[in-house]
Amino acid sequence: MKTLTFPSPFRHEHPPVRNVNDLVSERLTPGQRAADRVAAVVGCWPFILVQSGLLLVWVVLNVTAFLRHWDPYPFILMNLVLSLQAAYTAPIIMMSQNRLAARDRLAAQHDYEINEKAEAEIRAVLEHLAAQNHALEEIHRLLSGVPGAPKEA
Repeated sequence: MKTLTFPSPFRHEHPPVRNVNDLVSERLTPGQRAADRVAAVVGCWPFILVQSGLLLVWVVLNVTAFLRHWDPYPFILMNLVLSLQAAYTAPIIMMSQNRLAARDRLAAQHDYEINEKAEAEIRAVLEHLAAQNHALEEIHRLLSGVPGAPKEA
């Protein structure tokens, strides 16, 4: 009987898998956290509804002169406030979006590395299965008494 050989056991020499979101969250600066918070608040329906309500109240109070005309039509002060809000909000949202894009690139790289590790492990499993198939064929040939198989004394 010829000697059966098997591949050496697969060595897992890679660091454990970590959650990319946790890694990114650990590294956030206070400014990045603030930018994310502003983007989350400004980019939601409650903010839009509240802001729309405030603008409606502003217009109604100035048109009807219920209190007094602090910003008569064409609402120059309201336009100034909205312009200031937009001037600060847009760059803050862009900072948040840029950080999220960097996180997405990190996640994509992480996925690629995980796929490489999985491919190496799958290759090792396939080598072991091929060796086992060969061993089973040899054992089956010995047990079935196929001609040409060495006979045991």
